[in-house]
Amino acid sequence: MLGYYKIPIEGKKVTIIGRSLLVGRPTALMFLNKNATVTVCHTKTKKIIDEVKRADIVISATGVPGLINKKMVKKGQIIIDVGITKVGDQLLGDVDFKPVSKIVRAITPVPGGVGPMTVISLFENLLLAYKRQKIV
Repeated sequence: MLGYYKIPIEGKKVTIIGRSLLVGRPTALMFLNKNATVTVCHTKTKKIIDEVKRADIVISATGVPGLINKKMVKKGQIIIDVGITKVGDQLLGDVDFKPVSKIVRAITPVPGGVGPMTVISLFENLLLAYKRQKIV
C-alpha cells in the first residue's frame, strides 16, 4: 500500500502497536528490511503516546476500538489501521478515524482499508501456489 502511494520507508521512524505473530512482528521485520527505524509497542509499553507522536508511520493492530486518538498523532503522519472489531452493527478500527484524519497526512479507513488489500494478497498467493503445482 505504501509502495503504491510512493510513500518512502527508508530512514523513517515506524511505530507498530501490537506484537502479534500474525501482524505485529512480521510487519516490524518488513519495515526493518526496508531500512526503517522500528519501535514495537504493546500493553506494557510506557508512554505509548510519546512513541506514537515520534513516528512518521504508525501501524496499529490491536483490535481496541479508538485506541489512537487525535491527541496521540501529529501533522504529516501516515496511519495504517489494521485493527478491526465489531461493536454492535459497526466495524471499528483502532483509530478514531474522523478526528485523526483531519490531522495526519494519510490514514486507512476501517472497513475498506487494509482488509481488501489482505484479501487481494491472499488471492494472489493462492493463484501463485496453483501455478507452481505440477498438475499430472
